[in-house]
Amino acid sequence: MSQAAVTLPSSVAGKLRRRAILSCAVGNFFELYDFVLYGFLAVPISHTFFPQGNDALALINTFITFGVGFLFRPLGAVILGRYGDRHGRRAALVVTIGLMAAATGFTGLIPAYGQIGVLAPLLLLICRSGQGFSTGGEWGGAAAFLVEYAEPGKRGLTGSWQQFSTQIGATGAALSAYLLAHYLAPDAFITWGWRLPFVLGFVLGPIGYYLRTRVAETPVFERHAETHTIAHAPLTEALSTHGTKIAQAFGLSIIGIVANYVMIVYMPTYAIKTLHIDADSALLSATLANSLVMVLTPFTGALSDRVGRRPMIGASSVLYLLLAYPLYQLLGGGTFELLLIAQLIVAVLQSLYTGTIPVILAEMFPTRVRYTALSVSYGFAVAIFGGFAPFAATWLISTTGSPLSPAYLVMAAGAASALSIWSMAECRNVPLE
Repeated sequence: MSQAAVTLPSSVAGKLRRRAILSCAVGNFFELYDFVLYGFLAVPISHTFFPQGNDALALINTFITFGVGFLFRPLGAVILGRYGDRHGRRAALVVTIGLMAAATGFTGLIPAYGQIGVLAPLLLLICRSGQGFSTGGEWGGAAAFLVEYAEPGKRGLTGSWQQFSTQIGATGAALSAYLLAHYLAPDAFITWGWRLPFVLGFVLGPIGYYLRTRVAETPVFERHAETHTIAHAPLTEALSTHGTKIAQAFGLSIIGIVANYVMIVYMPTYAIKTLHIDADSALLSATLANSLVMVLTPFTGALSDRVGRRPMIGASSVLYLLLAYPLYQLLGGGTFELLLIAQLIVAVLQSLYTGTIPVILAEMFPTRVRYTALSVSYGFAVAIFGGFAPFAATWLISTTGSPLSPAYLVMAAGAASALSIWSMAECRNVPLE
């Protein structure tokens, strides 16, 4: 029997758990780092890869390309989820880290539209598609991996490290964008400075790959492998036996996704284009908001171990429903101080979600189909409600003429997730087998 599948001394088990958390953290960093970075740098990206002359159209095309990458997340969730349920969580996560690093790095190396014409947005689209595909398998695999490694009674805390590390990525992306906008001349920032954080992917990729090849498989998956109880068709089994839970998982995922991409990722663009706040101030606010989400996430994960998963997601959903419109009204003041206050409030609401979502989704499904079921439910929610959220917000403002209209997206998401969490039973500390 493998080392991971036997009862280990607590010191050894703790070492394996810490190694598992670290190996997941590097890939989780890439997951949100790339997508948040793209959202924060949408303005220089639109100038680089699309024809000039109509800034609004170029920005919309940039966000459409951003959204297309999300359409590949469900495909990655299905293919890599099946691979992870049949061949192990570690094996699938080794694949995702390589794909994510390559897609991130190559984004920073694509020549501009002025150099290669229409090939530039086409290559950008390929990189976004590869990033979306790999991320579709990364999120669910990391959530399953960490929760299956967790100590009894500490699944919320252990699972929250997944979102903690993704928030490190988001904070790193925001900080990178802020420093570049603040210290580079505007022309340098627009023409080449924005590329530097993407090229970082080539540096961190090999580190993540090395760490993931050195970590043991989760004990619970090892037991299934050794007893020959691995699902041969995880997606078919998940849909036929856990269809209702997949629908519930899909619904409760919506609010955190929409709120993140409308009220955090899209916010620098909104602040620059609609509120006419300077770029470095807008990016500084986003950096501070992401930092607060990152700091609070482990605490809300640990709190979910005490009070349950449903109260945390439910509170986030209802508070977003009630506060989204007043927060956009607050933003109407058009100052950095009001922007920061609004985003810090959003950060608190978002942390209730980020600290809980990995563990609640992992606990909803049995080991045989866990990777596939939670990847598919979350992946489809991100593809539908996340990828095109910045585009939808931009389109709403353009169509309605109201700078408050993005709030309606968040309010609708809050209502949908509140209904989903109300319809399901509490799953805190249910047996993973």
